[in-house]
Amino acid sequence: MSDRSGNSSEASDAARTARRERKLWWTERLVSGVVGLLAPTWRFAFVHADGRPWRDEPARPFIYAIWHGELLPILRAHRDRGIVGMVSEHGDGELLARIISRWGYRLVRGSTTRGAGRVLLAFVRELRAGNVGILTPDGPRGPAGVPQAGVLLASAQSGAPIVPVRCAVSRAWRLTSWDRFMIPKPFARLRIIYGESWRPEGTDQSALDELARRMGPP
Repeated sequence: MSDRSGNSSEASDAARTARRERKLWWTERLVSGVVGLLAPTWRFAFVHADGRPWRDEPARPFIYAIWHGELLPILRAHRDRGIVGMVSEHGDGELLARIISRWGYRLVRGSTTRGAGRVLLAFVRELRAGNVGILTPDGPRGPAGVPQAGVLLASAQSGAPIVPVRCAVSRAWRLTSWDRFMIPKPFARLRIIYGESWRPEGTDQSALDELARRMGPP
């Protein structure tokens, strides 16, 4: 009886996994298709916070810090550069990972709860090797515009400065999600705005407050 019950449970788990995979497969293709139609119509400008054209990146390594709600246009703008992102294994993280891996991003995957230190260490190794990283200080669960300590720890352990990046858009849809996720509308004009590179002096609340100030409100 126990063997049959165990086999039934394994079959149910396999069926659920297959259904999740099919749903994820279709969602990935739907999202990729929509972005593939929209993104070629977007018009990007790359500027410093004071309006000067952005030309020279800091010496590598460094970390781009972006608010979670502005992920789509900023990730699209920096595609095909081999930038390393740290993406959750759970929830929307798997969908994001599949999409941006097509855009030339290299990924460090892991749980934001269990094993978070191991994932951060892998990300730090990438930075120490001279790569550029990208992190969302308020992701993956929010609250929006409230930075967590991960980006400060990555900077402190690798020596890589943080470059705040924002996106101003002429017109966009905003989802009702916790981060008010931004989707630029067709033919939108987008300004990718880079703040000054910054090395935090610690990881305490004062450093978090300074990061929030440098990032600006979402």
